Amino acid sequence: MVLPLLSSLASFLFAGLVLDQWRRRRRSFQLVWAAGLTWYGIGAGTEFLGSAFGWSEPLYRTWYLFGALFVAAYLGAGTIYLLSRTGFGYFAAAAVLLGGLLALAVATRYPGSRGTAEVVLAAAALAAVVFTYLTARRRPLVGHAAIVFLVAASFVVAVLVATAPLSGPGYALDARTHVPVGSAFPGYIRVLSGPFNVAGALCLVFGALFSAYVYMPKRKVLRGRRLPPVIGQAYAALAVCVNLVASLPRALAALLSGRLNSRVPATLLIALGGFIPGITSGLDRFGITWSFFLGEFLGVLFIFSGFLVSEDVFRDLRLARQDRAAAAKSVGT
Repeated sequence: MVLPLLSSLASFLFAGLVLDQWRRRRRSFQLVWAAGLTWYGIGAGTEFLGSAFGWSEPLYRTWYLFGALFVAAYLGAGTIYLLSRTGFGYFAAAAVLLGGLLALAVATRYPGSRGTAEVVLAAAALAAVVFTYLTARRRPLVGHAAIVFLVAASFVVAVLVATAPLSGPGYALDARTHVPVGSAFPGYIRVLSGPFNVAGALCLVFGALFSAYVYMPKRKVLRGRRLPPVIGQAYAALAVCVNLVASLPRALAALLSGRLNSRVPATLLIALGGFIPGITSGLDRFGITWSFFLGEFLGVLFIFSGFLVSEDVFRDLRLARQDRAAAAKSVGT
């Protein structure tokens, strides 16, 4: 009960800080991240309310929509916006397509859900094609395309979740830990999580790792090469992973000497914050639920810590204080 409450409060506080940053800088990724963190707070809030006062059908539907579907998707979309001027759109395309393929694979576990899974895969394939084309031709538009697809899919999914028949008593909890699980929903709802959760979590985690790699002192084991389109993008992803690991000793030395860009530890914390709840929520599907609330709390804690470590945050807070002081002075005069 305590962990969901802490997760919810931290998420809402975090969302407020990111919104304040957006108000000052008007960066699209900040607004999308603020939405994702708000969904995080709503999802965790439903878990607190259900644990403290008992679950109901509306509360359970709200939990599944915001907590189980929207959080990772919107945080991942914010990362696509952040990195839209790089080649990250290729990775986003692959992640969304993988989510669609997983929906088709998961459909084998739920009779009658294959038709929905095929529609999900078709939509994911279309999004992947659009992301790939825009990354190759007009990179600044990749973030806009991602949010258009996501908002449209969100409306469709919201209707499906709101109208889906639920098995009695209208919600489902793990018998031992009382953690909510998605088993009360029919199979055609369960297959929707692939492009939302999987693609969103992959974009958040690997986007943070890529950002850390950009700002850390590098040791390039694999160099850039001119290769055919698909092979070239796969090689580039492999090069980033290999070079990131090879660069860690230099990054550690720079950290100990005080020369490391603050965005490196910040983005690594964000990557860890996206990875932990991704694992614990994945275990939830296999009946391992004891770590769900803990993973959720650690996730927002690490992401929040990464946000606070960023030098941009402290600069913005200083500017905000200066603006308030200047405003107070002008009123006094």
